[in-house]
Amino acid sequence: MSTSTGTTTSGTGLDATLLTRVTETVRTAGDLLRERHTPHARGVELDEIVAEIHANDDAVLNILKEPLMAARPGARWAEDELAGGALPPGEWWIVDPAEGNINHVHGMSDWAVTATLVRDNHPVLTAVHLPLTGDWYTAVAGHGARLNGTPLRVSAKTDLGAALVGTGQARPGEDEHTFHRIGASVTGMLIRGLVVRVSVPATLQLIHVAAGRMDAFWQFSDVRSGLVAGALLVAEAGGTVTDTRGNPWDLAGDDFLATAPGIHAEAVSVLSPIA
Repeated sequence: MSTSTGTTTSGTGLDATLLTRVTETVRTAGDLLRERHTPHARGVELDEIVAEIHANDDAVLNILKEPLMAARPGARWAEDELAGGALPPGEWWIVDPAEGNINHVHGMSDWAVTATLVRDNHPVLTAVHLPLTGDWYTAVAGHGARLNGTPLRVSAKTDLGAALVGTGQARPGEDEHTFHRIGASVTGMLIRGLVVRVSVPATLQLIHVAAGRMDAFWQFSDVRSGLVAGALLVAEAGGTVTDTRGNPWDLAGDDFLATAPGIHAEAVSVLSPIA
């Protein structure tokens, strides 16, 4: 995946009708997640926070799974939203019922519902709904990315020194080596870039890259559900999606980089030495 996913919709059945069905399903699920949102944090102890997160997931999955499986007969369902790595060949739904769930249960606003159809480890269709704003981001491989139906385009920047970039951890409890890599990458980008954001979830940063509001996002992780929607949106908006060494990215990759094309080489030069 570079400036496109390498997959087109010709002969695949990925038409406007399917995208409409997926978008409607995701927006219905988002309505429920919005009803569950509070302006204050829910839970103090870790077990209370985890219970709130699971309750969000369970409630929203009940709305998402059946319609999505019916919309694409033959596709399989990736059960573990925190899992990473390649999937067996064929089509899979990768869904995050509450992308940014930790923000949701802490009364924050940066969370979403996502559903992405993946074929042979490449995303080919996605819908991302932000229930608090009503915004919806969609992309189909070979047909561009859109915000509320309006085409998206990545940033035209060519100087990393003028770039707003971001990263974050993919899941709680990452190993210490990953945390050191994150820290080293932030330091490197603070030196070479303009401003560095460190936040979660990944999708909420990647939609900014696709819309040209941010210029790059990277992550030392292979968590599928946080990357596939944004990867397709950025690629279809004209961005470059690789691993941090500049190699083509798919679900088998260990890490991830999405940038405006004009700063990709500089971003790789910062990130690729970090082992």
